[in-house]
Amino acid sequence: MTESIEKRVQNALEEIRPQIQADGGDVELVTVENLTVKVRLTGACAGCPMSAITLKNGVEALIKERVPEILEVEAVH
Repeated sequence: MTESIEKRVQNALEEIRPQIQADGGDVELVTVENLTVKVRLTGACAGCPMSAITLKNGVEALIKERVPEILEVEAVH
């Protein structure tokens, strides 16, 4: 049986999480809706001016690589 999109997204987040945690932050999956992933950046990432770059160049890039059908990754608060 094929893994769900949500499970595959969660696996991708688990893959990148150690790098984010090394900088004092974290990322958690909120939901997957209409091929858009919504995540919450926490810890040091919550107020960091670089968090938008981390989101797009790190989290979104990896998720789209692992789960190509995903269209976008958004941060929610």
